[in-house]
Amino acid sequence: MRLSEGEMGRHEDCPPVEMLGQLFEARGWTHEFVSEDEITVEVQASWASYQLRAIWRAEDNVLQLLCLPEIRVPDDKRVAMFEMLGLINEQLWLGHFDVWSNNSMLLYRHGLMLGDDGLLSLGQAQMLVEVAVEECDRFYPAFQFLLWGDKTPQEALASALVDAAGEA
Repeated sequence: MRLSEGEMGRHEDCPPVEMLGQLFEARGWTHEFVSEDEITVEVQASWASYQLRAIWRAEDNVLQLLCLPEIRVPDDKRVAMFEMLGLINEQLWLGHFDVWSNNSMLLYRHGLMLGDDGLLSLGQAQMLVEVAVEECDRFYPAFQFLLWGDKTPQEALASALVDAAGEA
């Protein structure tokens, strides 16, 4: 769902966490400012509800967006998951999937370098959020097939992409 500058109210570029807050507000998403440099929101997507977490690092002018599909990878599936993530990440132009080492949570992560002014545009904010949610939705079935359907990484990915293609 693309919003126009008129629908957002303000249209000028602004600090990244503030712009994301405006975008989430315009979409009617309940969000929380964790700090002046971090915001979080829960988004209902096609397959599941995802937590989005954006963290601004001013010293590097980098905005990192994490999308967490609330999937934990059991120890006995870690090797297979990493193999599948390698296959998935080869297909991505923006961001990548990973598994946190401390809690085995699956996540999508994308870092966006901003200019010297450290400002984010509405278009950049929408693209960042939409790509994260779309990629999580695109590969969510593959994660399910691997973790609970006892498919190999190749089978899980092939099955998920065939199923997604047939959803129209």
